[in-house]
Amino acid sequence: MARNKDLTIGNPTKLLIGFCVPLFLSALFQQLYSIGDSIVAGQMIGNDALSEISNSYEVTLVFIAFAFGCNIGTSVIVAEYFGSKNYSKVKTAVYTSVITSLIMCFILMALGIILATPLLRLLNTKEELLGPSRDYLLIYCYSLPFVFLYNIATGIFAALGDSKTPFIFLAISSVANVLVDIWFAAIGLGVVGLAIATLICQVVSCILSIIVILLRLKALKTEGKVKIFDKKVLLTFLSVAVPSILQQSFISIGNLVIQGEVNIYGSGVMSGYGTAVKLNNVVITSLTAVGNGVSNYTAQNVGAGKLLRVKKGFLSSLIISYSIVLIISLIYLIFTNLLLSFFINNKESIDNPKEKIDEAYMVARSFIYIVAPFYIVIATKLASDGVLRGSRMMKQFMCATLIDLLLRVLLSFMFNSLLGANGIWWSWPIGWIVSGIISISFFIYRYKNAKDVDSGIEQIEE
Repeated sequence: MARNKDLTIGNPTKLLIGFCVPLFLSALFQQLYSIGDSIVAGQMIGNDALSEISNSYEVTLVFIAFAFGCNIGTSVIVAEYFGSKNYSKVKTAVYTSVITSLIMCFILMALGIILATPLLRLLNTKEELLGPSRDYLLIYCYSLPFVFLYNIATGIFAALGDSKTPFIFLAISSVANVLVDIWFAAIGLGVVGLAIATLICQVVSCILSIIVILLRLKALKTEGKVKIFDKKVLLTFLSVAVPSILQQSFISIGNLVIQGEVNIYGSGVMSGYGTAVKLNNVVITSLTAVGNGVSNYTAQNVGAGKLLRVKKGFLSSLIISYSIVLIISLIYLIFTNLLLSFFINNKESIDNPKEKIDEAYMVARSFIYIVAPFYIVIATKLASDGVLRGSRMMKQFMCATLIDLLLRVLLSFMFNSLLGANGIWWSWPIGWIVSGIISISFFIYRYKNAKDVDSGIEQIEE
């Protein structure tokens, strides 16, 4: 099994390829959880089940935003201390991050359980879809402690330069999730069965990850007593985690607003949009995984004071991201209908007439054809975002992200009234272009004259 890896030495391109490829594959398998649910729902239960999951999915993205923020906060500070070879602080950072994240988790879990129905009503969820959507969402809420702990564990693995171990765990649990999905759908458990299947597999992958992390921490040699909780480490963790949480939460809330607009059009448009968003999220999640790899690479090198390597790493990350974009975009544009057929139930019935099926296909195709050509733009933005996060330039990171969100939400309302549903899809690339220019500008301004120093952390904090 893979071990910890120092990202401050060696060829940046080779290092990042070896480090980011497992992260990219992990992102794909992570998407397999939700995609597996959607495919099984659409093919074995019905297109209404696909709509039920789509509604719940947008709410769960808010929860994932918190878990993702804790992942980033943990990985950045642990990577900095690991890069500077301060292993006592590495352990303190891990313990402090876990305690803080679990407090957030249980508060969020309680709110999710209490507000499940009001949130779904706020999304204009049809009454006939409300019950199953709520059940799916509630089961997801009960799984949140495992979601948080797993995300923290993957953040720690990444900070220690190991992206292969969490990939192995995730690959096994994702494949198992699909198999259990099929089993539970076949015995008639419906959407609830899909949620239970996801919960079971998340529990297993979480427990395995935590066990290995504890063994890794035990192997790090430290002198003296390690603090379990440190206020200074807490503040550093929060300085990275909170902006990341806000960033992801705002994006998720923006997506909820857009989902509410889409739901007005009816179940055909909802099914098509839900399918297209799943495919879109495969790309975004994959590119975000590369960005997370760049964050950990940057944080380790900042901790070691090797700022010149940060610039080289950014250029290397663009090569990786553009390769991913080229391959996926071609697949999406060439095999569009084939991909959509995995999600959308083509079997005609009273509840699933031909008109509804055709509408779902038309909506999904329109979204993909509009958005896919601009994936190279979001690839550039997410790579530069990774450097900003790893450098703890969170104000600049937040600025670029919030502009993207505001543009997408405002333009979706404006274009919806002018162009209908297709107008909503155009808000994506426009937001990416503007926010991408801002993000890359911040990176160039900060690193154009960068040079190696004794303490990279201190230079960044000045």
